[in-house]
Amino acid sequence: MNKYTDYEKEILESFENDEWQSAPNLESEKKRYSRIARDTILKNKRINIRISERDLSKLKSKSVEEGIPYQTLVSSILHKYISGKLIEEN
Repeated sequence: MNKYTDYEKEILESFENDEWQSAPNLESEKKRYSRIARDTILKNKRINIRISERDLSKLKSKSVEEGIPYQTLVSSILHKYISGKLIEEN
C-alpha cells in the first residue's frame, strides 16, 4: 500500500483531472534535461596549472564580476574553448 503526502495526492488528482499539458517544445526540453543530468553525473577531475600572479589576479577579479568562483570561470572558459564556442573579441 502506497502512502502519499497531501502534496503528492494533489498532484496525482490534478493529473487525473487532465489539468496537465505537454510542453510545446517537449523534445528539446527532454534533450536539455538529459544533458543536464548527464553533466551532473560526470565527475570533475582536478588539474594543476601554472599561471602568472597577474593573470590569476585578473581572473579572480573577473570571477567576482561574474559572481562565480574563479575555478568555475576557468572551467567554463576551457569548456567553451574545446567546444569551439569561445568567441574572441577584437
